[in-house]
Amino acid sequence: MAYYSVLDVTPNNQDWIPGYLPVAIERVSAHGGKYLARTDNHEQVEGDAQPAALRVIIEWPSKEAALAFINDPEYAPHLRARIEGSTSHHFLIEALDERG
Repeated sequence: MAYYSVLDVTPNNQDWIPGYLPVAIERVSAHGGKYLARTDNHEQVEGDAQPAALRVIIEWPSKEAALAFINDPEYAPHLRARIEGSTSHHFLIEALDERG
């Protein structure tokens, strides 16, 4: 079953970004992930304001693949740098319509 990572990221500083991007892109691919969106071009159309500089959507072949990426030792220092250098939230969503 496919899963999606949905992230919002607002950098507090830019120091971590040059080292983060190449490793994140490579490790996402290594775990079977595919970026569907990485953009600062987004618009909130409902609910209380939840501003973010960047929205990211990644498709995974499975929950296990997504978790393997998140727990990847090669990615770990870069994840830590993103968490420390930004305000971000990461949701893992199963590709399932439970009401359909």
